[in-house]
Amino acid sequence: MIMFNYLLICFIFGTTFLAIKIGVDAAAPPFFSAGLRFFIAGLILFLWMAAKNKVRFSLLLRKEMLLTGALLTFGTFSTLYWAEQFVSSGIAAVLSATGPIMIMLLQIIVLKQSSSTRSIVGCIIGFAGVILLLMPSLTVSANIWWVIGCIAILIGEFAYSSGALFSKSVIARFPESSPIALNAAQMMYGGLLLLVFSMCTERWHVSYLLEPRALGSLLYLIVIGSMVGHSLFYWLVAKTNPVFPSTWLYVSPLIALVIGAIFYEETITWVSMLGVVTIIAGTIVVNLDNLRQLMRRKSVAVGRSQKAQNASNV
Repeated sequence: MIMFNYLLICFIFGTTFLAIKIGVDAAAPPFFSAGLRFFIAGLILFLWMAAKNKVRFSLLLRKEMLLTGALLTFGTFSTLYWAEQFVSSGIAAVLSATGPIMIMLLQIIVLKQSSSTRSIVGCIIGFAGVILLLMPSLTVSANIWWVIGCIAILIGEFAYSSGALFSKSVIARFPESSPIALNAAQMMYGGLLLLVFSMCTERWHVSYLLEPRALGSLLYLIVIGSMVGHSLFYWLVAKTNPVFPSTWLYVSPLIALVIGAIFYEETITWVSMLGVVTIIAGTIVVNLDNLRQLMRRKSVAVGRSQKAQNASNV
């Protein structure tokens, strides 16, 4: 189940960069679009969990939800949505791939945790693969707004990395709450912060969101990108660690490459294929310890199942 959900969020998040770009190119206000996306998705998920008696409304009064939303949702996506006005979705995916590296650096420098040399090398290999994958597409002229957009995404990734680490402690503080409910609460707060920020910086025009491309982008990002994708991410953080689910950032440029080749007739060069192999190798190296643990759990589960079946046959 863990590996299936991991592969699923790789696919979902791999398509969100293009979906965001489509909405922004359709003239939808970036902060307003992001805020609407996360607040609606979080509200629906939270009400659904409340209806199943799996969360109490008092959870919304906890400061941890506000802080997590400020980091994971507001900090990450305010910069990403804004930057994609000037940066292509592929470049945004490349820069977002710095997340696992930042998480490891924060763990080593701030939390004083030790990380294996294998994991560090795997992150470096994976990021190198992302660069190789998109190198044929790096033809955007480096004007000032392009540079500022790239820096903004990196700042957002620092917020994302901090939020991913903090969310692990939040999950431990609220063991009675489902990770999906915690995710919904932080999305609501992050969405509200984005909407407030939008009120101060943008002009709202409902007609922008009624444009088919903008509306389709918003609906896809609400249902698939936020409600499904981010809930699975939060679940994986709870079941594994902050680094493992974050390695989906290495696979997202691969998804973008395939979509471009199929729907936009973009060419795939040998450099791109080398990038694909390098990304897969880096991801395996980073997750090798987790994969071994999963294989052990699977073998133990199979062994128990066989023993139970033998016992029932006696």
